[in-house]
Amino acid sequence: MTITKIRSSLARALHVVFAVVLLITYYPNVASAAQITARKVVIGSSVASASTTYAFTFTVPSATIIKSVSMTACTTASNACTTPTGFSSGTSTLSVQPVNLGDATGWTVDTSDAGALRITKSGNTTLPSGAQTVTFGSVTNPSATNATFFLRIATYSDAAWSVPIDNGVVAASTAGQVTVTAVVDEALIFTLADTAVNLGTLTTSTTGSGTSTMTVATNALSGYTVTYSGGTLESAGNTIPAISSPTASTPNSRQFGLNLRANTTPAVGTNVTGAGTGTPATNYNTVDQFMFNTAGDVIATATGPTNSNVYTTSYIANVDSLAPPGTYTTVITYVATANF
Repeated sequence: MTITKIRSSLARALHVVFAVVLLITYYPNVASAAQITARKVVIGSSVASASTTYAFTFTVPSATIIKSVSMTACTTASNACTTPTGFSSGTSTLSVQPVNLGDATGWTVDTSDAGALRITKSGNTTLPSGAQTVTFGSVTNPSATNATFFLRIATYSDAAWSVPIDNGVVAASTAGQVTVTAVVDEALIFTLADTAVNLGTLTTSTTGSGTSTMTVATNALSGYTVTYSGGTLESAGNTIPAISSPTASTPNSRQFGLNLRANTTPAVGTNVTGAGTGTPATNYNTVDQFMFNTAGDVIATATGPTNSNVYTTSYIANVDSLAPPGTYTTVITYVATANF
């Protein structure tokens, strides 16, 4: 074999050996990194550009002390990383100390890379265990709505994010906001169940009595006011005088009055019922005390929004022996006003 051929063969041999060495030394770091498992991220708000929390949960496979961790935001899950527009870790904080990452305290946030959420502890001496959790606060979401982005998680054996141990990827997305609108109109429920009340035949020894009912409810901020107006009982110019202040019913006297209570003398009426918060006005809220104001008066109120109450109005009338005969009548008008 000539010297030329020997040199040619040696060159080819060296070329082959060099190619094999390249193959062996180019891939070891990638091949040795294990996949982080059971990984997820929960974002406090998916609204674009919102400042929110990012809570990571994952399990590292390698029994190696971790001194730094990064979660890099990218528009793709692999290959070259482009930071999603608007994403920023620049104001991020460590909401709580990581769990099971190693030492329980002493981890700090590094915000020098606005596209990555990063923590570090150069003095960590404890191995990771179980499932790890790392929660960041004040992270700014990407600015695009309904856009998927990826967070590439990597652990490192040094405190400067340069010697990788394990890695994995989680996906996240921003979302639009749904505005739900409903209109609640102002409401006032007011009904009168009786439009005619018969007090019977009046005598000097018995009190005539009867009742009517009304139901009231409202969603008004300041509740409602119920008033009445009308004259006293009258017949052909003759009247049965109205009781001007709360007074007991007295047979053999001339009286006309009302209240909103369950009375015993005479036995007439029912106390307020229902789930609402309405109450009778002071002058009409005492058992066996009746009055009627011919100038009109407030008879019931509520101070805020309220469910329905049913009020029973009790009417009483008495006459003495000098009362002129006749059919005595009056018309009483009730008005409910909602206080919006």
